[in-house]
Amino acid sequence: MLILVRENNIEQALKALKRKLAREGVLRELKLRRAYEKPSERKVREKAEAVRRARKLARKQAQREGLLPAPKAQSRGRGGPPRSAPSTVTRT
Repeated sequence: MLILVRENNIEQALKALKRKLAREGVLRELKLRRAYEKPSERKVREKAEAVRRARKLARKQAQREGLLPAPKAQSRGRGGPPRSAPSTVTRT
């Protein structure tokens, strides 16, 4: 794996490295290997992952065929709509 550091920008290179590691599943693998996993637990986890993958694939296929509505596009900004100024309530 190769990460280029441009203009001595270590922060950007580190961010790119973390992104690549996450995409490859290395961090998830490390987390799983921290402690021993019994073979029976491993089979249960792998089966659950396979079911999740199959459901996701079926959902994507149904969306492509028009049987399900396409997911809403998420905005890349932070949070939701801007909040209005807090109203003051006066009691008499």
